[in-house]
Amino acid sequence: MDMVTPRQTEILSLARSLGRVVVEDLALRFNVTPQTIRKDLNDLCDRRLLQRVHGGAVAGSGVENLGYEARRLIAQEEKRRIGQRAADLVPDHSSLFINIGTTTEEVARALQGRSGLVVITNNINVANILRPEPHIEVIVAGGVVRRSDGGIVGEAAIDFFNQFKVDFALIGASAIDEDGALLDFDYREVRVSQAIIANARHVVLVADRSKLERTAPVRIGHISQVHTFVTDELPSERLARICRDVGVQVEEVLREGAADGRE
Repeated sequence: MDMVTPRQTEILSLARSLGRVVVEDLALRFNVTPQTIRKDLNDLCDRRLLQRVHGGAVAGSGVENLGYEARRLIAQEEKRRIGQRAADLVPDHSSLFINIGTTTEEVARALQGRSGLVVITNNINVANILRPEPHIEVIVAGGVVRRSDGGIVGEAAIDFFNQFKVDFALIGASAIDEDGALLDFDYREVRVSQAIIANARHVVLVADRSKLERTAPVRIGHISQVHTFVTDELPSERLARICRDVGVQVEEVLREGAADGRE
């Protein structure tokens, strides 16, 4: 499946902030024909990123997550850079949790070639990425495997994570509210994430800026439970202020050609 284009990414962002986008308005905004915009919208709807309505498209309801493969296509380069920066925070010979998510998978890819790591995960994809690594031990949680994304959830997974106390937790979230709430869609996944946070000495949240434009119904916790927040950009001054007030280190991984980051 092809990547989402920069224009389609911006259309997605507009749809999530406005709730609905209109073909004629988008054609004027991007200085392209309505036919080009219709093709973009049809492409995004085929990937279940938007829902087509007469004259345009609408964002999802906020109670159902996007398909996992569709989520892989969003902000791919940003996720890669976030994953690399987060991996750089983890020294060799560390123990760490990695939970479910397309961004945490990028962390796992960036950890390839490292030495002396013990990686404990409820993400089958992370396990497959790191399994061939000769100097990384991979431990996989027990529990119910979700067909949709390879995530392992349920009471057995919660009990599993409660057996450990690790150096780092690398976690994702489906949405981040401006008040600092970390949100997700699946209550079972949230309970596993809460156990991961509770049993790590240093919690690293990895999420691109699109997570600030989404909503989800289940609360994982609050940004104050995080030690480091790695993102491509943090445009919300309110959330940035909360991070400063509670002592969260913000690492912004800007696009190529921009400043390397800011605190």
